[in-house]
Amino acid sequence: MPAPLRIILTPEEDRTLTELRLAQSLPQRTRDRAHMLRLNAQGWNVPASAEILECHPHTVRATLRRWEKGGLGGLWEAPGRGAKPKWQASDLDYLTDCLEYETRTYNSMQLAKKLKQERLVDLSSDRLRRLLKKNLSLETDSTQSSSETRPGAKGTQAGRLRHLKASRAGGPY
Repeated sequence: MPAPLRIILTPEEDRTLTELRLAQSLPQRTRDRAHMLRLNAQGWNVPASAEILECHPHTVRATLRRWEKGGLGGLWEAPGRGAKPKWQASDLDYLTDCLEYETRTYNSMQLAKKLKQERLVDLSSDRLRRLLKKNLSLETDSTQSSSETRPGAKGTQAGRLRHLKASRAGGPY
């Protein structure tokens, strides 16, 4: 049987880990790691700590090793996880300007081709359409509410009343 993993914290480290565990702005995983370390320093063994935090004992052991190897920096996720975006915000701004200021109209396939030729960014037409739709909806949501743009929309009192009557009657909105 391997020797139990045990860490010893200074009062300053314990205070820092307590603050990290209670910080709502941090990811839950980082807060759980801080809690694991404090439990271990207080004398809890790995299986008991895992049971308290409802995780696998391997997770607790890995956290303790991360602490031994990287200290406080070992609590956070390493950068580089996941696929990197192929586009920049400036690319979407460029396409938005093309749609607004050029006289011709584009479909998503033509926009993807234009983006590839002029900006060397390779996105599928479906992905590009989703990005533009999200980008444009964020812009309109931040500048005006739906009740201002559409009188009688669901967001207004009259619109909600009309929608309620139509749904009770089984008819269209």
